[in-house]
Amino acid sequence: MRHSDAYDDALMESTIGLFKTELIKPRWPCRILPEVELATAEWVDWYNHHRFHGEMGHVPPAEYEANHYQTDKKPQVTVKS
Repeated sequence: MRHSDAYDDALMESTIGLFKTELIKPRWPCRILPEVELATAEWVDWYNHHRFHGEMGHVPPAEYEANHYQTDKKPQVTVKS
């Protein structure tokens, strides 16, 4: 079992706060569970693929991550037999 630390907790609480402010409160009350599930999936997609993040050069998180892995020049580990 993994134990969280204060940084994990702060990030989680911040994300949940955004989720409630941007999605749940404006649409409340939701009538049925599938409506909430679909809205949540749409929000997560937007949050990861379309939302611009100022700390990441005003690009979406998924694009920033993809750029990181394309430009990261870590040495490759090879195993000699």
